[in-house]
Amino acid sequence: MGINKDQVEGRVKEAAGKVQEVAGKAVDSKTQQAKGLAKEAAGAAQAKFGDAKETVVDHAKHAQKHAEKHADKRP
Repeated sequence: MGINKDQVEGRVKEAAGKVQEVAGKAVDSKTQQAKGLAKEAAGAAQAKFGDAKETVVDHAKHAQKHAEKHADKRP
């Protein structure tokens, strides 16, 4: 299983959002907390999308190998 751009970018956004949320709490800024939570959620969603893409690619590769393996056994 590899890593794709959406997985990396999503996890970076998620971490940045957490930092922004904590910073917002530290300075008692509800706006910054909300922005941080939103960024964190968007990053998590992007990372999950990347995970799903990677799963599809892995399954496609497995199916292709399976098809190639069994293609030789056809009459």
